[in-house]
Amino acid sequence: MDELVARLRAAGCVFAEDEARILTEAAGGDAARLEELTAARVRGLPLEHLVGWAELDGRRWLVAPGVFVPRQRSELLVREAAERAVAGATGTSGATGTSGATGTVSTDDGGTGAGRVLLVDLCCGCGALGGAVAARLLVAGHDVEVHAADVDPAAVTCAHDNLKALADNAPSASRVLAPPGRSPETPERGRLTAHTYTGELAQPLPADVWGRVDVVVANAPYVPTEAIGMMPPEAREHEPHAALDGGDDGLAILRRVINLAPALLRPGGHLLVETGETQVSAAVEHMTTAGLIATVLTDDDLGATALLATRPRT
Repeated sequence: MDELVARLRAAGCVFAEDEARILTEAAGGDAARLEELTAARVRGLPLEHLVGWAELDGRRWLVAPGVFVPRQRSELLVREAAERAVAGATGTSGATGTSGATGTVSTDDGGTGAGRVLLVDLCCGCGALGGAVAARLLVAGHDVEVHAADVDPAAVTCAHDNLKALADNAPSASRVLAPPGRSPETPERGRLTAHTYTGELAQPLPADVWGRVDVVVANAPYVPTEAIGMMPPEAREHEPHAALDGGDDGLAILRRVINLAPALLRPGGHLLVETGETQVSAAVEHMTTAGLIATVLTDDDLGATALLATRPRT
């Protein structure tokens, strides 16, 4: 193990000890497989693509080669989105149509009726962001309906598989929102229904979703085009540029997401997006122009900056 850690550290892996443990686990005791994985990691292949999963909010999410890898800083969005959804859950979302859906999955139980949440995940990638929000809500006893969309068919395939796994095994999801007095080991789970789509932003969503969404999360690309070359090689060489490139100022896609929010959200509904520190002022200004109430969210431990935009109730 010491030799493995040294090789990874020499290759520039900041968290060499953690990566050595993950690679060893993935090899399953096969020395030749461990060497194959280690050599590929030393060459710069993303750890997550090698082992087939990425961790977000205490859960592993399937990630295929060439698909955007969720970052730990997105836990800020997960936490904030779940809290807003819990506060606003009213039990009125109901079922919607699935025309154009790439895939639909649901749990088999009848749910708990603690309050329905209609959740949309745009630029969903592997579905980890929306899935992690849904996992928290399910454990809190809420029924959740998720609509996840991305332009990348490979990412949508991952999202479908991840959301299906969540629907099949919801009690094992993140349990941090289990209400006081309820055992986190045996939570009263909510019911999950999830639909995945291949398409640009909200274009493929069913018509009856619009104007009724409780929470929209979007990890839209926000890296300025010229800054992509300064990203770590595992990102710029192995993740799709469409998932990274935010245009000249990094806000090209975010502006489009913000413009969609008033039509997607119900009154009092929320949009949550990530952004860079230098883009906050411009993004907030665009949210205000779109008629939304903007709030800046930060987490120094995660190194994360996010924006919350709320559609006014009146």
